[in-house]
Amino acid sequence: MLDNQKVDISVELSGSVEDVIYKNADNGYTVINLGCDEGLIAVVGNLGDVNEGERLSLRGVWITSPKYGRQFKAAMCERSMPETESEISAYLGSGVIKGLGPAIAKKIVKQFGTEALDIIDNDCMQLTVIKGITSDKALYISNEYHKITGVNEVIKFLGEYNFGPAHAISVWSAFEHDSIKQIKTNPYILCTSGIDIDFRSVDRMAADLGFDAENSDRVRAGIVYVLHENANAGHTCLPTEKLRESVCDNLGIERRQFESCLDDCEEKDWVVRITLGKREFVYLPEYYLAETYIAKKLAFMLRTSAQYEKDYSDEIRGVEFSENIQYEDLQRAAISACLTGSVFILTGGPGTGKTTTLNGVIKILKAQKKRILLCAPTGRAAKRMSDLTGEPARTIHRLLEVDFTAKGELKFKRNETNPLPADVVIADEMSMVDALLMCSLVRAIKPTSKFIMVGDSNQLPSVGAGNVLKDLIASHYIPSVELKEIFRQAAQSLIVTNAHRIVNGEFPVLDDRQNDFFFMNKSLESDIAGLVIQLAKQRLPDTYGFSPIDDIQVLCPTKMGMAGTKELNKQLQSALNPPSQNKAELKFFDVIFRTGDKVMQTKNDYDVLWTKNNEKGSGIFNGDIGIIRSVDRFSQNVTIDFEGRVAIYTSEMLRRLEHAYAITIHKSQGSEYDAVIIPITAFTHNLLYRNLLYTGVTRAKKMIIVIGTKELVKTMVDNNRKMLRYSLLRPLLEKEMNRKDTEETDDEKTQSD
Repeated sequence: MLDNQKVDISVELSGSVEDVIYKNADNGYTVINLGCDEGLIAVVGNLGDVNEGERLSLRGVWITSPKYGRQFKAAMCERSMPETESEISAYLGSGVIKGLGPAIAKKIVKQFGTEALDIIDNDCMQLTVIKGITSDKALYISNEYHKITGVNEVIKFLGEYNFGPAHAISVWSAFEHDSIKQIKTNPYILCTSGIDIDFRSVDRMAADLGFDAENSDRVRAGIVYVLHENANAGHTCLPTEKLRESVCDNLGIERRQFESCLDDCEEKDWVVRITLGKREFVYLPEYYLAETYIAKKLAFMLRTSAQYEKDYSDEIRGVEFSENIQYEDLQRAAISACLTGSVFILTGGPGTGKTTTLNGVIKILKAQKKRILLCAPTGRAAKRMSDLTGEPARTIHRLLEVDFTAKGELKFKRNETNPLPADVVIADEMSMVDALLMCSLVRAIKPTSKFIMVGDSNQLPSVGAGNVLKDLIASHYIPSVELKEIFRQAAQSLIVTNAHRIVNGEFPVLDDRQNDFFFMNKSLESDIAGLVIQLAKQRLPDTYGFSPIDDIQVLCPTKMGMAGTKELNKQLQSALNPPSQNKAELKFFDVIFRTGDKVMQTKNDYDVLWTKNNEKGSGIFNGDIGIIRSVDRFSQNVTIDFEGRVAIYTSEMLRRLEHAYAITIHKSQGSEYDAVIIPITAFTHNLLYRNLLYTGVTRAKKMIIVIGTKELVKTMVDNNRKMLRYSLLRPLLEKEMNRKDTEETDDEKTQSD
């Protein structure tokens, strides 16, 4: 399948490519003029790397573009080599082979006629009879031609299973001329790194190729797939019995087959098995390395913390005097612990003076001439941290300086051998930091530096795998202080006091209409959804002056249901940004992206280039929210403003976007909004957790409206059963701290140097 939109592909069209008008190398979207029986036809679609002179057989539909008129929209494409002399000359002269231009192409065709391509393919040294073609150049031309025809064969083969040209190019890069043979031998290689086709799609292909359910390649790939799926759900590892149950159920195999293939996976270093106590766990290697490294590094830093011991009472009193404030006892203890220890965790809910405490720490550290770096997981969280502290703060990704290997794999420039130039690193919103990002961060911190983590351990855990902040606190080895006292000014806000009531398991105040926390009683999903639209479109903007786009955010427990993000985004887009002749739009699958839409990035993408005034950079990250400023239907490019960072998205990149009029509470972490609307329905009964409601409530700065029933609110408050996450960070840290041998590891020696 070559097009991301569902279309009726009943019309067939064949012809020769006369002109390539536009080609997007990233996603294969192409605009061509096709010479056929009906004349010269404009064709659009994801055709891959087509060139002038190629013959195409297309299936698709006729469309009429308001700007470009009648076009053929191709959904499927088969290509064949040019046949006539004019087609061959156009093809070779189109630039398909670098260094072979129109002039030499004409000489080749004049010399060999319609046999030119066969000569290039099978007897390339005959090309040396032409002036200007050496034996080396003849061999180069032949090799490049073989590559082109090979890629075309792979495109055609994978196209039969609805895999597009981008996947075919990745396959060719990995296996070249053996691509099809390798796939037929073991289709599950398509699930491997660098190709990364979804296991379920490959499994359907394998069944069509005759592979049975107990095929060992299938089971091995299935084991890795289940671990990846569980990592996406937050687990860094799985107990072996849980993994076995899931794999056997999903793949329909027996236990003996699983056990044998798990051994194979371990031997191939695809998984890591570790036993703690009497229970065995299975990791993907990257998560095992991350959690073990975090444990070893923090344990080493904790062992060296004695060097910082000092009484900071005078300094704390000095900050109180200069700032005209008075710290409460826990705040003083937190400041002292931050300054005396090498690793420290500061936690607390809204209104407990966490920022005031942190600002005191920063003030004392600056007086000591310490080099301080501040960071947070998201751009919004970093900006908020900077606004509250008055100090520059960056995202963790920007702090670590994103880079790529020769193979295009992500890495960070800052690491053990190139550590951060800081005496103190302070990371905020630590509940959002997953195991992999935490590992990268601690790798870049010098063992002689101070590492201060700040967050709210009662919030939801990270979107990525792991439960880092909670696990570190639970280990009791890392000094931590949880601030609990609500200060007088904050206590006047029902948002703050209700948040604390919720986290303490007490029912919130819902009937005070004179404050900033409102409850609206609705039980039917349709009524709840309708009220959300009214509030966002009219009632809140008219009564309080909130901007529907900039100030109001709908936060949902789930994506599903009438009051979930998927349906609400459709309705909110229609209400807040309806179609107009002045607003260009682009359809991707069943989603319409329109100028003026509020959108969110759903996956980290380090390749996205952006500009901000005179600054240039790259990287748009999971949870970043932006506004579509323009849509170019011809190039299928979309320009998006992510709070000042302007990026251009190709149509292929739209798969990483979703509308953000309504987002999940999970995706809202690290952000604050003037007005928050939370719809709660019985549809989300399996997500009615206390920390979900608490996280949603604490996102509101000026106003929150909860819509639902009091019974559902009570259910959430009463349900303190946290979402279980399998992780071994806590026992690994405990093991490292109890290790008698305190000699430095090679890594630590490298850092110390």
